[in-house]
Amino acid sequence: MASLSRQLAQWVVGLSFDDLPPEVVDRAKGVTLHSLSSVLLGYQSRSGKQAVDMMKGDESGVSNGATIMVDGATVTKGGAAFANAEMAMSGGKLDSFRMLTHPGTSILPGAFVGAEASSASGKDFLTGVAAGYEVMERLASDFIPTVMSRGFHAGPVFGIFGPAIAAAKMLNLTEDEVNSTIALCVHLAAGNLEGPRNGGRALREGAAVRNAMLAVALAQTGHVGGDTTLEGDAGFYHAYTGNNQGQLTYSFVGDTQTSLDKITQGLGQEWMFMETLYRIYSTAGYNIAHVDVPAQLCTEYDIKYEDIDRVEAVVNWIETQYPSPAFPSRREDGPAQKGGTKYYTAYGVSQRGFPVLRSQQMGEADGGGDPPEVLDLMERVTLIPSHGMTLFGPRFTVYTKDGKSYTKQSTGREFMWDFEEEARRIRDVIPGLPIPGGQFEEIISTCRDLDKEDRADKLVQLTVKKG
Repeated sequence: MASLSRQLAQWVVGLSFDDLPPEVVDRAKGVTLHSLSSVLLGYQSRSGKQAVDMMKGDESGVSNGATIMVDGATVTKGGAAFANAEMAMSGGKLDSFRMLTHPGTSILPGAFVGAEASSASGKDFLTGVAAGYEVMERLASDFIPTVMSRGFHAGPVFGIFGPAIAAAKMLNLTEDEVNSTIALCVHLAAGNLEGPRNGGRALREGAAVRNAMLAVALAQTGHVGGDTTLEGDAGFYHAYTGNNQGQLTYSFVGDTQTSLDKITQGLGQEWMFMETLYRIYSTAGYNIAHVDVPAQLCTEYDIKYEDIDRVEAVVNWIETQYPSPAFPSRREDGPAQKGGTKYYTAYGVSQRGFPVLRSQQMGEADGGGDPPEVLDLMERVTLIPSHGMTLFGPRFTVYTKDGKSYTKQSTGREFMWDFEEEARRIRDVIPGLPIPGGQFEEIISTCRDLDKEDRADKLVQLTVKKG
């Protein structure tokens, strides 16, 4: 049987737009809009500005490169990918796959580099994006908690593969070149947890996508990567999970054995990409259900803040120990704190939502004022970790002062919506954007009809501030 990288390469090269189910096309348009929204917000952040200034300072004046979004400067392909990914990450409107990876923060910046370099059509772009997501998420799937438990950050470790595949597809690389691209990504994959545990700042998907562009360029020049770099005895899975037999240290569902063969099973028929969800609030992804689902529960039963005695939420156990039970930097099942899970539950219950433009990344409050009801109620929220609870699918019970209780079970799929719902909800960012609302509406309409566009990189220019 062909190696894993060879099977993936064959599928990527053979994939056409007509092979994509309508729901996959719809999701590709949606994640594109979501990522662009985050880039626009992140451009105004301190880390976003640092990335843009650094790349412009080192690389401005490149004649054959790619565009830094919003700013409009041309730098190297890797430099543009890095800056755009850093803005996407700091903007906070991320997508999420199995809690600990955010594919769009690397895949979309890499895909837009590929689109500019190849003059890709909208259909070609969407095909590359879908391929990038599918390959990255299949490689990550069961292995994310185990990779984290070994001190690696699964986001950038797996995040290098998606943008490399997306760009390689748009650049029409051959099967051998795509196979080598994957192999070279194995050499260049990196990401560590220790720095942020002691006051540092993680180097995340920005570095991953920059390395992805290097992998693609090397493969184009004929650098041969090898065939068993993923599953081989000294390969990727041995290095990052400790073995190449599918043995897991941790699992979201408690099962500590999987198979590498699952990575390519049903490829093209069963789309893991459809499990990608939208992180609409700028907080840790496992908190988003704690806003919307209890809000729905209290709306359904007309439960008011003053009626509530306490709230309980049964949650997936790994959601309470970020980023890994092996190296927890915070425990969400401990005392209530601003920016923690209990805080978001209290927001959902008492306020029926959370402001989309507030940024409370990684559990750190942004200093904005909070309603007193939230700060009071979060002290009466209890989180109960469970090994059997669905990821991102907590079960909420609200106990009222009259002795009654009301329960609502999340599905974990509440934020896996279609393009129109994404467009409706993401419009709440418009007051905080560095471009006019009308220009953002044009981005939305272009994403909606992207399969009809002759040039996908039209979207890059639509992010650029006029004048």
